[in-house]
Amino acid sequence: MCRSRDDWGASPGLLSARSPPGPVEGGPVTQEQNPWRALWALILGFFMILIDTTIVTVANPSIQSSLNVDTNAVIWVTSAYLLTYAVPLLITGRLGDRYGPRRIYLVGLAIFTLSSLMCGLADTLPGSAIGNLIAARAIQGLGASLMTPQTMAVITRTFPSSSRGGAMALWGAVAGIASIAGPLAGGVLVDGPGWEWIFIVNVPIGIVAFVAAWVLVPRLETHAHSFDWWGVVLSGVGMFGVVFGLQEGHVQDWAAWVWVCIGAGVMFLGAFVWWQTRNTQEPLLPLELFRIRNFSVANAAIVAVGFTATGMFIPIVYFLQVVMGMTPTQSALMTAPSALATLVLARLAGRLTDRVHPRWLAMPGTALVSVSLWLYAALMRPGASIGWLLVASFLLGAGSAFMWGPMATTATRDLPPRSSGAGSGVYNATRQVGSVLGSAAVATLIAARISAELGAGGAASGGESTSLQLPAALQDGFSTAMAQTLALPATAVLVATALSALFIPPRHLREAEAEVRLSAS
Repeated sequence: MCRSRDDWGASPGLLSARSPPGPVEGGPVTQEQNPWRALWALILGFFMILIDTTIVTVANPSIQSSLNVDTNAVIWVTSAYLLTYAVPLLITGRLGDRYGPRRIYLVGLAIFTLSSLMCGLADTLPGSAIGNLIAARAIQGLGASLMTPQTMAVITRTFPSSSRGGAMALWGAVAGIASIAGPLAGGVLVDGPGWEWIFIVNVPIGIVAFVAAWVLVPRLETHAHSFDWWGVVLSGVGMFGVVFGLQEGHVQDWAAWVWVCIGAGVMFLGAFVWWQTRNTQEPLLPLELFRIRNFSVANAAIVAVGFTATGMFIPIVYFLQVVMGMTPTQSALMTAPSALATLVLARLAGRLTDRVHPRWLAMPGTALVSVSLWLYAALMRPGASIGWLLVASFLLGAGSAFMWGPMATTATRDLPPRSSGAGSGVYNATRQVGSVLGSAAVATLIAARISAELGAGGAASGGESTSLQLPAALQDGFSTAMAQTLALPATAVLVATALSALFIPPRHLREAEAEVRLSAS
């Protein structure tokens, strides 16, 4: 039986023979390679860094107890990672264009793996254990920032535009599954060998991923770039101000200095955009990319998707643990149908992405995610049906399969090879900003709704309970607060649905349609 070129693991020989000759990172490619093998090698590291974005959430109570620190200190274990992950993405994407995505990916993976070991050994290293852990997590985030744009850049440059959907579908499936698998893996490891192992387990995986990428990822053509240092400074300071302010807003009760920090960040980002229009040599961010309609629309839509993907699991997990009385591992297992649905349907989504108008995939996918979240909200009552909760989980995964991959494919399909790294960096940066926005907004709304539904005394009890079941008298109010909070990400993802309606067919579909019309005439 013949296999489709879109199958995950098929179609050898689609590599860079199509690229014009030019400088190649580390020397020329000596033989034709299968881009699917390269993609699977990259996916291993990509999956690892995405899991680390969410895995620590489950471990925070154990870290806090083990290291004997306050809540604000342990929150920085996650905040430091997200900060150093999100802020450099515009720059690290450009580095891949300049020095080659393979080289930058391997450097990032080495940094990520070594810093994971430092995280696991934080309590045994000299100095403050929590200080060591926060510093190592910051270094880990930098490694992740170097890696992430390169995965999309390699897909863009090694798969032909007309058959890129399957590859991006796999990328999207990994992104969707990782957001679910992180809490599950965290629950299993924390309940088992201890919180240190959520980091130590990265070391053998990182070594295998490094060897696989070294052997299987091709050395691609590099492009000479003059580096825009003013752009680096303005974008870095601006991203830091916005991301740091949003992260600290809830913790600091949205104090005046937080708003000043966010405002200053927005001003620096505005100055960055202005400078990009004035830079007569080579800007850090080629603004002409935004003339590609699908790239612009996808970047706007992925903010709403990132907002939803990060924010939606917080009220769901709180409900499952605090009201339903589940352990971290049990609550994470409730997301298994979602992971299964995403994995199974992502291949179908990838095949369709190469053949169907992107709006007919992204619109139903994002809408189905919203439906699943509204179903979760309707079910959030004491004694909720486990079966119906699993149905909601399955619908969430089915929608995700037609959301992540098709949107990423549509964003990057028509990017010129010279700017593939820059475009990937922009796309991932906007996704991360959406994630930080979603996390901050949902955390603030949870606190407000618990206070409104339970009052001051009940709010204190509900806020402190993370794994033990609440007294029966408080369960109704707490469930209502979680359902009301979930309405925010359920509504936000509909923004992505509306934006997806603005997609146009990619170039290869427009050309195919033109050929059909020409032959018919």
